[in-house]
Amino acid sequence: MLDRRVAIRVEEAQRRLLDKTMMLAAERIGIADANGRILAETVHATMAMPYFRRSGYDGFAIRAEDDANYPRTFRVVADVPCGTTYNHDLQENETVRIMTGAKVPENAGKMIMLEQSRKTGEVDTIELINTHKNTNITERGEEFQDGAPLLAPHHHLNPGSISLLAAFGVSDVAVFRKPRVAILSTGSELVQPGMPLPDGKIFNSNHLMLAALATDAGAQVIAVEQIEDDLALTKERLQSLAQQADLILTTGGVSVGDFDFMAIIAKEDAELLYNKIQMRPGSVTTAMVYEDTLVAALSGNPGACFTAFHLLIAPVIAKMQGDIETQFVFQKAKLGADYSKNNAYDRFLRGQLLYEDGELTAIPVGSDMSSALGNLHLTECLIEIPHGKTGKLKGEEVSIWRLSSK
Repeated sequence: MLDRRVAIRVEEAQRRLLDKTMMLAAERIGIADANGRILAETVHATMAMPYFRRSGYDGFAIRAEDDANYPRTFRVVADVPCGTTYNHDLQENETVRIMTGAKVPENAGKMIMLEQSRKTGEVDTIELINTHKNTNITERGEEFQDGAPLLAPHHHLNPGSISLLAAFGVSDVAVFRKPRVAILSTGSELVQPGMPLPDGKIFNSNHLMLAALATDAGAQVIAVEQIEDDLALTKERLQSLAQQADLILTTGGVSVGDFDFMAIIAKEDAELLYNKIQMRPGSVTTAMVYEDTLVAALSGNPGACFTAFHLLIAPVIAKMQGDIETQFVFQKAKLGADYSKNNAYDRFLRGQLLYEDGELTAIPVGSDMSSALGNLHLTECLIEIPHGKTGKLKGEEVSIWRLSSK
């Protein structure tokens, strides 16, 4: 028999999970595969950027001392497209035609834009009509000095940072390893999609949902299994998966019935973190450390399983992979519809977000039942309705939790 459970607040459950969560070791990967990963090192500039004086426009490079008395005729001594150079000093009334981004001569003082030039009718000469206020030359090291920090640890690598790394010739970086997540569905009533459905059975939807949620959160899903209600088999699979995974997610078997073996294992064979939370849906969500591996046992009801993943598991996966930028915190919004149901525990409604009259508004979508799954694909946020004898009215301020996969 299970002892009487003591329900804790969601915030306390989050804290207990995160206290047992460690950032994973770093691994080096090529930058072509690094988009979306989280940096585990400081990356420094390998050179000045730009590393040569660079033209800002297509036009003509001239000496600063020749920048007067327009219109003025210059002798064109070279044509410099990108990737080539003119490694000589300009002399009086000499100019070099240069493309945008190409290197300018060391003693050039200004770039005159192509639009301020006209042909003279003579070979190798050009008339420059007028000057510019700016030099139109990007000086060496103007963006970054050699050795300057480019990216800091815990940065979320994105297409822009991949481009930045490539621009400095960086080919690989150290990133936090992706958490290895194993998923175990328990329940003799479950049938795999695609198989015949006997009377009284249901198709298993939670295991694939959790796999997709974990992948979206940045994890590497290494196992997706389904077993019948059997205590010895459940222990055997947990022991095996604990040798491979950084985090095990189970679904089903957390209530107080005769076949709710995850609750029994959490109490008798593991370090129990909690086995009840003051939340609806999903109050019997359980967590433990089993064989030195963090295990989160979620409800077998899809709505409760979905809600608990976002509130409790997404922050764990984030921390494991070095994420300290994403703030998994509640924010404020206006409620878009009345919700009058009384609640003994805080209730988390599935909702959608929009702006009405310039204010962020959260609108409940579909059923809030634990078993309901017809609105999961529409859910953009969870709306907190605090426990009490009254709900919330349309227009009242509520706390919302943006989903990590939205």
